[in-house]
Amino acid sequence: MGEKTEKLLSILTLQPVVPVLIVDDVKSAVLLARALVAGGLKAIEITMRTSAALDAVRAVADEVEGAEVGAGTILNAAHWDAAIAAGSRFIVSPGATQELLDAARNSSVPLLPGAATASEVMALREEGYQVLKFFPAEQAGGAAYLKALSSPFAGTVFCPTGGISLKNAMDYLSLPNVICVGGSWVAPKELIAAGDWAGITKLASEAAALKG
Repeated sequence: MGEKTEKLLSILTLQPVVPVLIVDDVKSAVLLARALVAGGLKAIEITMRTSAALDAVRAVADEVEGAEVGAGTILNAAHWDAAIAAGSRFIVSPGATQELLDAARNSSVPLLPGAATASEVMALREEGYQVLKFFPAEQAGGAAYLKALSSPFAGTVFCPTGGISLKNAMDYLSLPNVICVGGSWVAPKELIAAGDWAGITKLASEAAALKG
């Protein structure tokens, strides 16, 4: 687990904000990823919420220099296998099941599993996980809740995702147990639809400049 933890940390420490993307077509995924990388956001999560998602992961992995692409919303072993085959460098899940943990155990690709309660954090720590996704961050108690977890769970760090924007990102990034945040605000649907890649690069640059 130690080697995979280091691999995950090397990706998540590339930037303070990991874009969480819902992609509807492969062509825009490549252009979007290039715009994000140009703005300083190299680690990119493409969620498995559309029929184009797997092909988008594959295309970004193959065609976007500098990108570290991961697959999100992975819910089971079949999802895991498909995401790895597409070229995912890391995997993100909103929670954790034994089936998913078993799939992760047998893979060299690191998993960022989700947790929203103290009991879930404890269970994942027992499995050897030190880096967790806190989801859904705002709805589960926000930065104040996550701060309260820092003392009993020393050594565990989080990437909170869910309801995070430029407005509240620093509330999380200033916490000692937060390594980065996940957010979709850096790639608004209207800018993607308009093909405003320069606008997305500008948003990415603003996000990349945030400091914890």
